[in-house]
Amino acid sequence: MTKTAFLFSGQGAQKLGMARDLYDQFDIVKATFDRASELLGYDLRALIDNDEAKLNETKYTQPAILTTSVAILRLLAENGIKPDLVAGLSLGEYSALVAAGSLSFDEAVQLVAKRGQYMTEAAPAGSGKMVAVMNTDVALIEEICQKASIKGIVSPANYNTPAQIVIGGEAGAVDYAVELLKEAGVRKLIELKVSGPFHTAILKPASDKLAHELAQINFSEFNLPLISNTTAQVMTHEEVKALLTRQVMEPVRFYESIETMQKLGATNFIEVGPGKVLSGFIRKIDKNATFTNVEDLSSFEALANK
Repeated sequence: MTKTAFLFSGQGAQKLGMARDLYDQFDIVKATFDRASELLGYDLRALIDNDEAKLNETKYTQPAILTTSVAILRLLAENGIKPDLVAGLSLGEYSALVAAGSLSFDEAVQLVAKRGQYMTEAAPAGSGKMVAVMNTDVALIEEICQKASIKGIVSPANYNTPAQIVIGGEAGAVDYAVELLKEAGVRKLIELKVSGPFHTAILKPASDKLAHELAQINFSEFNLPLISNTTAQVMTHEEVKALLTRQVMEPVRFYESIETMQKLGATNFIEVGPGKVLSGFIRKIDKNATFTNVEDLSSFEALANK
């Protein structure tokens, strides 16, 4: 039996007006956004439609992407399209927790708003940087990050595909790592437009504050398997809080997570939420995998009418 995995978008996938056409057409989508606005104390839909500067601030980005993803998840469920297992990239792990029945949407939207706030406080815009290192041996990247650590914090932050590893940390240390990578013959390095060096030790203060918030939440047992960013294994109910605390400052093991999903029988991947970043990663990880994405009316109709 073929199994379907849902993958949920992370930060960076946000765009002005995302899911507006779905909001206008489907009650379940509208209700999800309206509820988020009620909980957050501001009009989330208006922010997404009109305020690009705010949408790119992580404390707004996170609830915006989570709400968009959960609204689409609910719309798919209404149409009988449901996952057998789930995962999300970074922030997307919270949408995956909602999909797996472990976390309520109400708690998730408030939690990620705080997570965004804590991340901003720990790493104010411009305090560090992230650079994608392409087509380079993982061991070499890890070794160079260790060498460059004499200049400050720098480490792998996202293992996206075997050919794309993102490093992050304090600007001076990342620059030194880039210099060493170039000396080692690495040709393709891309600086990312992110508001902070996420998934590095710089985020330790955010991790500590998040632990305090997580302690007050009752996570339910999982209805279906969720693959953890931090371990690339199925997350157990007992370890949810510890893993979410670590996740904010430890690397995201995305391609290993996909391999784990395939071992569990996933053959079909659906990216739920804005953008096609994860679909692009899947294509690079396994060119034989079947994947699609749902982010707007046309992509929803294409899947629903299959």
